[in-house]
Amino acid sequence: MRYFQKPRSLHLALLFVATALFGCDHATKFAAIEHLEGHAPVALVPGWLDLRMTHNDDVAFSLFRRFDVAHHPLVLALLASSVLFFVGALWWRRRTSAPRLEQLGYAVVIAGALGNLADRLLRGYVVDFIHLRAWPVFNVADIAVVVGALLIGLSGLRGGGRPESTGERLPPTPGAA
Repeated sequence: MRYFQKPRSLHLALLFVATALFGCDHATKFAAIEHLEGHAPVALVPGWLDLRMTHNDDVAFSLFRRFDVAHHPLVLALLASSVLFFVGALWWRRRTSAPRLEQLGYAVVIAGALGNLADRLLRGYVVDFIHLRAWPVFNVADIAVVVGALLIGLSGLRGGGRPESTGERLPPTPGAA
């Protein structure tokens, strides 16, 4: 595990994780479009989990529609870009001081956010296809955002935001006993 204690190696590993998640998200969305578009839902666990193609032209949990707020795909893309920029800036600010778990959380959140942003820019809507009973339809990018946010929160609970030790000791302070 010593290899991943070097910041450059860690950042390359996180870039790999984010790229792989982004690719997985788009591969599953492509498969959903190819195999679910125009077809009935596919029951994986009857009454609990199915795959169904939906086009989400709203934000999470259809909040704009629920509160009767007019929205346009470009406005949603700009909103998503702003949030992505904010999360990226926060990660950049914490890139050298955050524990590895928090770093992983940022990489996973950004991968998911980029996946849904790419949908909005390319299609004007987000492809959702995973449906759990009593839950809105979602996708791999949505899972990544939630898991990443949980990792960031868990990291804060575990270490209070302190960086993980690399095993190196600081030299003694002059005059300290």
